[in-house]
Parts: sequence; C-alpha cells; structure tokens
Amino acid sequence: MILAVDFDGTLSYGIWPAVGPANDRLIRFLLWRQEEGDRLILWTCRAGEALETAVEWCREQGLVFDAVNDNLPETIEMYGVNSRKITCDYYIDDRAVSGEDFRELEKELCGLRVV
Repeated sequence: MILAVDFDGTLSYGIWPAVGPANDRLIRFLLWRQEEGDRLILWTCRAGEALETAVEWCREQGLVFDAVNDNLPETIEMYGVNSRKITCDYYIDDRAVSGEDFRELEKELCGLRVV
C-alpha cells in the first residue's frame, strides 16, 4: 500500500513555517505501516529550505519517506510518466474531503440547498 501524507496540520501541528508539535498518533501509525511494508510519500506544499526543515524534522521523529513530493520510481516506470498527481492508495491530509464526505461541506457552504 502507498500512503501520501501531508506535513502542515497533519504530521506537524505547527503553524507554517514552524514545525511541531508532532502528531504522535499518526507518526506511530505510519511507522507501523512502514514496518508492515507500506510505502510512504511526503506530499506537501513546502519547498526549498522549508521542505528541508520538514524532512529533517520527520527524520528526527523516525520517519524516512520513500519519496518526497514525487511518485515512487516503480510508479513512474509502470505508467511511463511522472504525473503531477501523486499515485497512492490513500492521501492523509488535514484538508482532505472524500467523495462522500463532501456532502458535509456542501451543507456548510450551501445551507440546505441541494446542488
């Protein structure tokens, strides 16, 4: 299984560009999944020095990712292209809304009106 994980608001509860405090429960879960053979991708908007800081902070938590803001090499080889959208089984992100959960967002933004 491939898990793509966001940094700010997900792994780290700090306010950008700060890092920490850590989401210890999520980090323990990811370490366990990695031990079970799952692959991890850090999928964040951070770039440059802010990204380097996040990657180092994750390393200090014991998290070493198989890819950072990129697809896994075997995924690129399988499809013959490196899509901008990361290929994974699950995205773990504080801003994620699933195809079913959008109904709550729809209610919040549209009131009772059904679109």
